[in-house]
Formats: sequence, structure tokens, C-alpha cells
Amino acid sequence: MRNTCIILSTLLLITCFGHRLPAQSNPWLTIPLQDRSALRNPEANWKICGNAHADFEKSEVLHTQAGTGILANLPDSKARGNLFFQLEHGDIDLELEFMMARHSNSGIYLQGRYEVQLLDSWGVSLPGFGDVGGIYERWDDARPNGQQGYEGYAPRVNAAHAPGLWQKLHISFLAPRFNEAGVKTANARILKIELNGATLHENLELTGPTRGQAVAGEAALGPLFFQGDHGPVAFRNIRYKTYSGKAAQLEQLQYTVYQGDYVTLPDFKTLTPKASGESKVLTHEVAHMTEDLLLRYTGLFVAPKAGTYHFWLNTFGNGQVNIQGKPVLPFGSWDRDASVDLPAGTFPIEIIYNKRDNWFPNGLALDVEGPGFRRLALNTLSSLAPANPQKPIIVGVLPETNILRSFVDFATNDTQPTHRITRAISVGFPDKTSYGYNMDNGAMFQVWKGGFLNATPMWDSRGDGNSKPDGAVLRLDDAPPLLRIGKAEIAISDTLDTDADFRSLGYTLDAGQNPGFQYRIWNTAVNDRILSGEAGKSINRTIEIGTPGTSDLAFCMARGTLIETISKQWYRINGQYYVQTAENAQIVVRGGQQFLIVSLQTAQTLRYTILW
Repeated sequence: MRNTCIILSTLLLITCFGHRLPAQSNPWLTIPLQDRSALRNPEANWKICGNAHADFEKSEVLHTQAGTGILANLPDSKARGNLFFQLEHGDIDLELEFMMARHSNSGIYLQGRYEVQLLDSWGVSLPGFGDVGGIYERWDDARPNGQQGYEGYAPRVNAAHAPGLWQKLHISFLAPRFNEAGVKTANARILKIELNGATLHENLELTGPTRGQAVAGEAALGPLFFQGDHGPVAFRNIRYKTYSGKAAQLEQLQYTVYQGDYVTLPDFKTLTPKASGESKVLTHEVAHMTEDLLLRYTGLFVAPKAGTYHFWLNTFGNGQVNIQGKPVLPFGSWDRDASVDLPAGTFPIEIIYNKRDNWFPNGLALDVEGPGFRRLALNTLSSLAPANPQKPIIVGVLPETNILRSFVDFATNDTQPTHRITRAISVGFPDKTSYGYNMDNGAMFQVWKGGFLNATPMWDSRGDGNSKPDGAVLRLDDAPPLLRIGKAEIAISDTLDTDADFRSLGYTLDAGQNPGFQYRIWNTAVNDRILSGEAGKSINRTIEIGTPGTSDLAFCMARGTLIETISKQWYRINGQYYVQTAENAQIVVRGGQQFLIVSLQTAQTLRYTILW
């Protein structure tokens, strides 16, 4: 009964107080690409353009179109200079999209000294430090022959997309530290690098500049630098956060411990404390209790700079944070976050932790991010040490095709999940390519490369039936591919029409244990078979369609906001993947979306390939 009361009271409190939407404590700043003003004396090989695509048949060929928003490097025999930006940085989070030409090579130098490699590494099975996302090696001519190169770091996985496709890169970098005498006291670090949603590196120490550094020595600041003397590459959506400000802190903390069974916060003036005192740190450990615990901290929050401060409160139980007597995070349970705007100064803060049961461990943590500084913990590490750290449950790649049914929470791009697919089939091939299939509508809704599945949310503890791809994911769409195109003025639905009469007939396995899915829709029989392509670079799909049950039936190979015809029977979808087909496809525009459609008049077999 007690646990039920906790849940109900928490729901009521959340309903009453609401959840404040996060504001950006350190807003992203964008490097403008409308002109060359953000660049430092660029050579002629660096151009501003409006679009770009690679020649899939020719090495180091990148085609561009007039316009703005894209920075392209097009080196030739006369101009092949590297590029310095006006931006000088220390600690930085950097995000951008890039496009490699076939067999092209480039690099991003943080502070002009530490290179994150860019390369057309599509299909490489065992990536090294010289492949895309690798940290390039250091070099010392004084070392023995064969040992001059050292300390390169290969990415964990090859998350590269095909040449001519946009790839998203995120870098979190910590600059080296120096004392007042200019002596280095700490090496630079790569906190994290992600490529196309896959983590490549975490917490790497860089003992010095990598080979080919553009700026001598090491320093607290340095310019952002792109390599331009190797091959064609394009960039867009370059944005960053820099961190050079003093961090917020807690001061003059006083704690008071109470004991009692409280569903809501009591009037503290009416309570008798069990213990009280001063504490230099924020921790639940001053209470020495595990049940019916009410811990109250008061003190000062020092905001070094005016701006937005974002707080994350994690309490194993309930908690609240007040600043100047007003709730920033009202009374509630477990993980929550919210923002508050503060001028520079010192403000009274109250932190409350309430835990009624002893069947789970104590836990109190408060993090903050603010103007000019990264997210940091205001509590001790031991104040939120998990009693039983969750061990990931990974379903790995097998020598044969692997099939697993589960729920899948579907999301488009980097957004929160839009809905749950309850009859999802995940299929993984030995070449480390995989796909997800919705048996309720016939959609191949995502493909990925790397590992197979992370089944932790499905099988850990009670689980919720949900699994996630263990790799770099390309999300397609969860919409029925077989549809009626109807009249030109009618938008195409993303969901099944009520009269579609979709009926899943399950799947059968071929000699290689690859599933073929059967279903009926619009009184039409469909057999859908999906296989991996060459060297883990693609997915091949074959659809056998019986006699159409309606005259305006069509198969949709792809949908998106922009479908480009690259060459005969080659299409690029949203700049993220290619479709290659032998069919007579057409691009149809309906309701602000574009669709790659094959009309069906008689029974036929359709074949196409997705490359990414």
C-alpha cells in the first residue's frame, strides 16, 4: 500500500506543478556559411555552395551547386590549402555534418593540433586510427625506424556512410591545462566522439599534438582547422559550444536530518531534528539512515555569471530544490531536470531528500550546467553510487542470420520516440548489417551497421519488451510501403487506411535462415524478402506482388523531404541514403513530402537496394 501511495502522490505532484521545459544553459552557436567571413584567409579551393553530391564511379570527385549553407573543399593542382576558422577555442563541443567524396581524405584539427580523421571508410571491416573518426597518430622522427608513429586511436566501430551522403559528427574536447608559469599540468582529452549516432571514443588522453599539426606546441587556446590538401569534402550545420567560464558551486552547506513517514513535505518548524551540522559537500551519507529519512540542506548557490542554469536532480526516493525560496524542481521522485535564469551572484538554496523505504539504496545527486561551464556534479560520487550497476544485455552478431522479435520504440532522426512498434522483427546478418521490420504494416523501418541488438530494456529486471539497435542506425519510416496513390491532390497517408484490410501471414525461412514476410493488403498478396548486400554496405529487397486488387496500387521505395535523382535509377533520399533500382520509378510529391513510387498494374517482382 505504501508504494502505491508514493506513486499516486508523485503523479499528483507532477500534474500540479508540471515539468519545466529545459532551456539551453550554453546555447549552440552556429558558424555562418552564407559567406566566407567565418574563415581566415581561405584559399580558392574552399567555396560556399548550396548543395553537393559525390560521383559514385570516380575517386575524389565532388559536384556542387550554387547557393549558400555548405562549405566545400575542392582542391586542384593550383589551390589545395588548409583552412583556419576565425574561431579560437579551448574546451569545446563541436557538431557538424560532412560529406566525403569517393576515396577522399580530410581531417578536423582541434586547436589546430589534434586531428580527428575524416576518410571515405565505407565498408572497412577493421577500422584503424586513419579511418573516419579515428584520432590520428603522433609522430617523432627521433624514434627508431618503424616506431616514429605512436598513440593513434582507432574508432570502436566503423560507422561510416557511403560517399556522397551526409554524416553527423559530435566531438567533446577538453583542452590541456597550464599553470600561471605556462607549464602544462594536464593533457588534452577527448571526452567523447560520436559518428552517425555511434560512440567511437570516450575519455581518451592526448599526450600531445597529432601528426600534421598546423600550430606548434600546445596552449590553452587554438584555432579550429580543417585539412584541405588531400581530397574533396563538404561541411554544413557547423555549430559549437565553448567552455571557459568559472563553474557554479555550493557554499556554507548546513544539513538537518529528520525521521518520519512523510508522503508530502511537512512544516520543518514543527519537527525535531535527529542530527544537524555543517558539511563541505552534498551527500546523503550524513544521515546514516535508510528508511523514513528526511534530509534537508540549506546553503548558498554561487552563480558566477548571469544566464540560464540547468539543474538535474536524481533522488532514490523524492526530492526538491528551491532557490531564493522558490521551487526550481518541485517535490517529486527520481530523475528530473529544469532551468532557471539567474543574475550573477549568491543565492540561498534548499535541497531536500526524502526516502520512505529501505528496499532500495539511498541516492542523492544534483548536477548543474550554466553559462560558460559544462555539466558538473555538485554532490560527491559516493552519494549516488549504484548498488547494482546495470550490465548491458547484448545480442551479438552470429555466423548465421539472427532473428529476434520484440517491441521497438520508433523515432525519426534524433527526436524522442514517436510510437512503439509492438510486432517488430529485428534481423541481423553475419556481415554486421541489420534491419527492423514491422509485421503490422510491412515497413522496413530502420537499418543499421555494427552490433546486433541491445536487449537490456527487454530482459533486465522485469523488462518492458523493448530492444534497441547496437550500432549506427539509419531510420527510414514506419509507413506501409504498399499503398494507393489515388488522385494527385490527395495526400498519401503514413498509416494504413481502414479499408486496406492488412493481414500478416507470418514469415518463412530460406536455406540460409533468412526470413521472407508474407501478407495481404488491398486484396493483394505480397512476399517480402530482405538480404544483406556486398561487404555489409547495403540491403537488398525483393518484393513479389500478386495480381493487384485495385487499379491505383503502388509500391513506395522511399519517402522524405528531398529525393534527388543522382543518375539513371540512382536516388539520394534526404542526403542520408541511396536507393538503386532497375524499376521505372517516379518521384511523386504529396502533402509536402516526396515519394519514390513504382506503379503496379499487373503481378510483378520488384527489386531495389538501399546503400548507406
